[in-house]
Order: sequence, then C-alpha cells, then structure tokens
Amino acid sequence: MNKITILWVDDEIDLLKPHILFLEGKNYEVVTCQSGQEALAEIAGQRFDIVFLDENMPGLSGLDTLNEIKVLDASLPVVMITKSEEEYLMEEAIGSKIADYLIKPVNPNQILLSLKKNLDNSRLVSEKTTASYQQEFRKIALDLSMVNSHEAWADLYRKLIYWEMQLEQIEDTGMFGILESQKAEANQQFGKFIDKHYANWFRDEDRPVMSHTLFRERVAPEIAEGPTLLVVIDNLRYDQWYAFEDSVTSFYKKRKELPYYSILPTATQYARNAIFSGLMPLDMEKKYPQWWKNDIEEGGKNLYEDKFLGEQIKRLGLSLKWEYHKINSLKQGKHLSQNFRSQKMNDLTVIVYNFVDMLSHAKTEMEVIKELASNDKAYRSLTQSWFKNSPLLEIIQQAQVLGMKLIITTDHGTINVKQPSKVIGDKETSLNLRYKTGRSLTYEQKDVYEARDPSRIHLPTITMSSTYIFAKNDLFFAYPNNYNHYVSYYRNTYQHGGVSLEEMIIPFVVLEPR
Repeated sequence: MNKITILWVDDEIDLLKPHILFLEGKNYEVVTCQSGQEALAEIAGQRFDIVFLDENMPGLSGLDTLNEIKVLDASLPVVMITKSEEEYLMEEAIGSKIADYLIKPVNPNQILLSLKKNLDNSRLVSEKTTASYQQEFRKIALDLSMVNSHEAWADLYRKLIYWEMQLEQIEDTGMFGILESQKAEANQQFGKFIDKHYANWFRDEDRPVMSHTLFRERVAPEIAEGPTLLVVIDNLRYDQWYAFEDSVTSFYKKRKELPYYSILPTATQYARNAIFSGLMPLDMEKKYPQWWKNDIEEGGKNLYEDKFLGEQIKRLGLSLKWEYHKINSLKQGKHLSQNFRSQKMNDLTVIVYNFVDMLSHAKTEMEVIKELASNDKAYRSLTQSWFKNSPLLEIIQQAQVLGMKLIITTDHGTINVKQPSKVIGDKETSLNLRYKTGRSLTYEQKDVYEARDPSRIHLPTITMSSTYIFAKNDLFFAYPNNYNHYVSYYRNTYQHGGVSLEEMIIPFVVLEPR
C-alpha cells in the first residue's frame, strides 16, 4: 500500500519539525516548502494526497495560493492553517472549498484527525456502517419473526430503507446483498400479514390511516391551522421521498412525518380517487356512478378528482376557498409556477404531480430510461435529479415565501418486479401486471392475496362472479400466451397495484415554512 503524501506549506516550517516527525512516525510522507510559489511548483511536479497550507505567508498569501492550487487540481484537498480567527478569512477559505480549517497552535492529534477525516473518511464510514448494520441485522431478523401490527410494519419498513440508503453509499456488495435478502423476507412476511388483517381494517378500530380516510384524518386538521399546499406526487415511494427531502427542507422544516397505507389495488384509479373522495371504490361506484369507471370501461379513470374532493369537503362541513391543479407535463408545471402567487388567498391549494408515475411507465417502454433507472438506487437518483430541476421545487419555494404550510404525500408506491407468476383469464380480465379482476381466473394461490368476495374489501365488481387477485413480493402476472417475450419485456420494470411494503406503506409529511 502506497504511503499518503502530504505537502506542508508554511514560511516557519522549521518550527513544525515535531509535527512532521510525528506524522512520519505514523507512516505518512511529508514534503515541506516555505512559500506559495514553491508549493505551486511542487504540485505541478508531483502528486500529493493533501495539502496543509499556512494562511499568513509573505509574498503569495495563503488564500491566493489556495486559489492557484484549485486551478491546478480542483480535487486536491487543502487544509487551511491560520493564527487568525477573523470570520471573513474563514468565510473566504470555506467559499474556496477547503477541506478543513485549523487555528494555530495546532497539536499533532488535530492534524491526525484532519487527515483521517479527509483521506480515511470513506473507509472509516464504510467499516462503521457495515458493523452497525451487522448488529442491526440481528435485531431486524428478530423483529421480522414478531412484528404483528400495522405500526410495527411501517417502522420496520422505514428501518430497512434507512439501511438500504446507508449501505448503497459505501458500495459493500456483500452487505447490500444481505439487506436485499432481508427485504425480500420482509415482503413475504408482510404478504402473510395482509392476508390475515387487511379485510378486517374496514371493521376494526385498530386500523391504519388509509387512502379513503387520509383527507379526513390527516389533511383537514392541518387546513384548519392556516393556508395549506397539499402536493400529491403520484407513485412516490418512501425512499424517493428521502432522496429529495433535503431539497425541500432548505425552505421548510419538517413538523411531522407519518406513514399511511394505500388501499388495494395500489393503483391510481383506486387509491387516488379514494384520497379525494374519502370513499372506497365500491362506495364511489354506488354514490357517484357518473364519475367512477371500472377497469375494463373506456375513458380516463381519474378525470373527476376535483369533483370528488369538492363533495368530500362539503360532506365534512368545511368552509374553504380551494383550488385543484393536475400537472402532467413540464409546460403545465411551469405555467402554474409562473402564476402561483394567485393561490395566496386560498385556504387549500391541491397539486397532483404525475412525474414519478410517468417515469415508472417510461422505464417499461423506453430503453434509455431502463438504463438510467436500472435499480432502486438509480431510480432514486433519477427522481432526485428531476425534483431539483422541476417546476414543483419552484412552486414549493414560492409557497414558503407566501407562508403556506406544505403537505407532501402520494397515492401509492411501486416495486421493481423480478419474477413472473402465471395467470389465465378471459378477455374481460383487467390488464394490470400487479392485480387482476375478472371471472374464471386461474392463478398460483401462494403468489397472491385473493378477494373472492370483493365487497369485503369494498371493491366494485364487473360481474357477480368477479374476483380480485393481488401479486405479492416482486411478482408480476404473465399470461401463458407468448410467455417468454412477455416476461423478458416486463422483468425489472416498476409496477404497482399489488401487495408489498414499497407499494402500500407510503409517506405523509407536514412541513412549516422556515
């Protein structure tokens, strides 16, 4: 292993001999010089791992030398060392992207800590993260054998996401593979939990907040406290929210983050209509047949969300000035951003933003998106990049200036499907890959959560003998006809509609302006 080479620049370098001997005793190689000009010549002539740079030198100053170093090698870490504690010097140095800032007199341990922080950081973080997950792995495994409530499942899922995002940063493929296995086991156990409890949630008091109760139980109380912007980002998973959370919290501080459960099917037609109507699909069909369409009916399935919301607001006895906006394109987003100040007199502004849903469908249909979002890490990264450059972030910035409370949520999540499960149905069977409804369905019973009597889970039926089935884990339904082509086309795409932690446990976040 090559020695780490340090360039130490100080016009009084002879006084630092004890520090240099200390570092050489720790197996570092130290090259010294006494001026900025000498330092630049050294850097031009050989490779260094890090530079210790005195700020107060005759001739070329420390700050000027720093600027010249960054021209020569922008990635070379520079630690500024100074006698001065003047704030403007610190700000100048930090603005020039120094790696660290030390005040004289420095002791050897300060120097050693700075070296480890800047050069050994990734290794130390990797070792610590790996050790921490190994310890947590046993606890998660124990939790998996005992978890038996919707609250505990939400906590466990968020814990798994946390470790997934920690481990992906250190690129430890061994540990990451263990986590992936643990996630797969969690989804298997979660499917059994849904088998046992989902239908009872519509009768029991011990039930989670779900799509059809979200507005009444979570949103309405927030509106009562002041003007509110409700953003529903379609198809947003918990990990995607975490990926761009920092961009939001630059303008807003998080007051609460509470998971809630999407209804089944975890599909826009069902879950998002349920949010805005405050009703389950069976009740929507009975009460508003002019606005509800079943799977096999022609026409858009989410065309009346604003009307559903208006009816729910009336039913709840709320006296509100409100507006609803659906964004399906960059042009629509920019138009709303440019005119957002017109929303300042509203008690409630609702924005449904469809980008993430469009992204998941594009991944299925476009090879370039398949390359850019080949796995969950890349999918998160793509979502983060979109959000940072989207009109939605501009809208959120304007809402903060207007003093509006912000709520960010979604209608359901999505899962990267890996394995096919054969299903046979007639021509009236719905087309979704993660759920099917129709008559005479033939399927692998172990692969699905089945609803032979859809009314028990408040879903409408096309015929008296219609059944619903929902794929579990990372399965997707495939017909026997042209099976191999179908499987190859849809494997490793993002789908929704079924039973998984990723699809059902989703974020609801309330934020206050900074």
